[in-house]
Amino acid sequence: MSPERHHRLTHVQLDEKTFVRRKPEVEHERAIAIYDLLEDNYFRPEGDFLGPYALHISVAENRLCLDVRTEDGLPLVEINLPLAPFRTIVKDYFMVCESYYSAIKKSTPSQIEAIDMGRRGLHNEGSELLRQRLAGKAEVDFETARRLFTLVCVLHIRG
Repeated sequence: MSPERHHRLTHVQLDEKTFVRRKPEVEHERAIAIYDLLEDNYFRPEGDFLGPYALHISVAENRLCLDVRTEDGLPLVEINLPLAPFRTIVKDYFMVCESYYSAIKKSTPSQIEAIDMGRRGLHNEGSELLRQRLAGKAEVDFETARRLFTLVCVLHIRG
């Protein structure tokens, strides 16, 4: 088994205890993020753990909880991150996304492209913030952080 195979996620689940019906656009983004994440990712929690890993993501008591387990479901480590540092960027990201979805219906291609560039920029900023907050707890590559940030945003919707 290649070393890369040991440092990856093979299962990702969002906590849906208090599931709220979401817009189709949000559900689509969630589904794509999970699909893309499972197709290609780099995830290496700190410690002497050997993956691949299963990840359960939830929000509890204003904290993002990343419950890392073996593929068979045995607990390895739980990473808890405060949500406060993410609030502003998630709020801004939601506002730009709303503008983007609205623009798709009635704006010119150049207007849509400008809004989309802003949306991607905020998404990148949130992804970098997530990587910084995970430092010393888990190592992820940029694309993995982007997909995880999408899921963090989805979890914010119900809160």
